[in-house]
Amino acid sequence: MAQFTLYNNKHSGPPSSDSRVDCEHVPLCSINDVQLRFLVPDDLTEVRQLCQEWFPIDYPLSWYEDITSSTRFFALAAVYNLAIIGLIVAEIKPYRNVNKEDKGILPDSMGRSADVGYILSLGVHRSHRRNGIGSLLLDALMNHLTTAERHSVKAIFLHTLTTNQPAIFFYEKRRFTLHSFLPYYYNIRGKGKDGFTYVNYINGGHPPWTLLDHIKHYASKVRHTSSLCAWVANRVQLVVRWFYHKLLTRFNFIE
Repeated sequence: MAQFTLYNNKHSGPPSSDSRVDCEHVPLCSINDVQLRFLVPDDLTEVRQLCQEWFPIDYPLSWYEDITSSTRFFALAAVYNLAIIGLIVAEIKPYRNVNKEDKGILPDSMGRSADVGYILSLGVHRSHRRNGIGSLLLDALMNHLTTAERHSVKAIFLHTLTTNQPAIFFYEKRRFTLHSFLPYYYNIRGKGKDGFTYVNYINGGHPPWTLLDHIKHYASKVRHTSSLCAWVANRVQLVVRWFYHKLLTRFNFIE
């Protein structure tokens, strides 16, 4: 279940001194000061602490072990002053293996042989937001999935809470489109919460066609056929004129 760090967690009781410092916006000197690297097992404790601060979902320990050690995941960290200030976790899997609620992302004909990228988490430390860190991490994933070796990946998708307006704005600004509404998709502290699925199509991927798409397609075919027929008729007319001219010239020569 993908989340985004700009979700506003509500904490009970007065904030600690640490939380007050975290809420302050600390601009970076330059985006070039940030280094990107993949997570390693030694990052587990730090990543777990950050995710518990950022997200309203409690991930099991096994999840942190997987994302910091398994090559199955694209788990990239943004590091500033030797500290992790942001991370993105995604995986690539065959479209046929996605969950039932996500089966409508690709057409069946394309999905039989296609892969998809799924963003599990994307987060940035609250003191370093609005510095382009989230975009930097997402761009790194997009660049990874749009290489020739990953041409089979036809879409990148994620889930987010319907109330997570900063995340929705972030993804829509980066050409992700709303695909579906998922009622009670999340279980957060024992309460069901609604979710959205957002999709970005890459490498020639596209959503299943609607009736309107089919009408537009066939209308385009008709226009193309009409143009082709007009072109052929014009060429036939030119050939007839040329033949008639040659015949007339030959007749006059005989006379």
